[in-house]
Amino acid sequence: MAHGRAGQGGAVSGGGPVRLGPRSVAALVLVSLIGLVAIGWPLFADASSAVTTHAADAPWFFAALLPLLIAVVVATIADCGMDAKAVAMLGVLAAVGAALRPLGAGTAGLEPMFFLMVLSGRVLGPGFGFVLGAVTMFASALLTGGVGPWMPVQMLAMGWFTMGSGLLPGAEKVRGRGELLMLSAYGFLAAFAYGTVTNLYGWVTVGGLGTGISFVPGDPVHENLVRFLAYVLATSLGWDLGRAALTVVLTLTIGRTLLKALRRATRRANFEAQVTFEGPEGLSRGEAPHRTYVTYEGK
Repeated sequence: MAHGRAGQGGAVSGGGPVRLGPRSVAALVLVSLIGLVAIGWPLFADASSAVTTHAADAPWFFAALLPLLIAVVVATIADCGMDAKAVAMLGVLAAVGAALRPLGAGTAGLEPMFFLMVLSGRVLGPGFGFVLGAVTMFASALLTGGVGPWMPVQMLAMGWFTMGSGLLPGAEKVRGRGELLMLSAYGFLAAFAYGTVTNLYGWVTVGGLGTGISFVPGDPVHENLVRFLAYVLATSLGWDLGRAALTVVLTLTIGRTLLKALRRATRRANFEAQVTFEGPEGLSRGEAPHRTYVTYEGK
């Protein structure tokens, strides 16, 4: 903590995660509910209905998702005062994450971008993390040519993945090896959760292949879920395991260094800076001070 004096000033504190305000929470809940409905509605559709799979709804889902992501950003700015420095950090991290994805994609699920998302969400908070995850996946899809009907679901799932890291306990107090172990455990489990969400969308989209693990429109939900579990075990368990294992290894080996770098950058950006004005003590009522005192407080 440093102290100084000048004609005007205030106390500034910053360096921690961008906290969620009521508008941010409302926006995140709204986009998550819409995403869950958009992904899972075929499980509850009647077999006689005209539409029973995701064959044609991806453009509409994407069109709805983009303004909702913008709403999350606007709500976070309104609640926490994110400025140009925060937006710049969002862009840098999204670009790095997008560049990391091609390094392992297509090789047993080894995707190093998930490690970066876990640590970024932890340092920058759940609201910032959700937007970062979604924007990173969008940028990586453009970079790798992976644009398709699955992209909105990948954006949403990555947003949830990164947001979850920001919701882990002890953001201000837990440090060292205990924090790395917690982030590793989260990254391992969340990597499977990400794969499950994206697999569900793809499984429903390509249903009706005539196999025992295919989606059957109109069947009871529990019977379709049993088929889906068999589908996941048969087609993607190894891929998800590779993603989870790499996330754990990178978190335990270089996670401490990257956490320090991210926290240092956050302190310098000074997100959520709060300014208060103080005058010298001991003034008589009505007496104007000749100077004000400036106090800068940082973590």
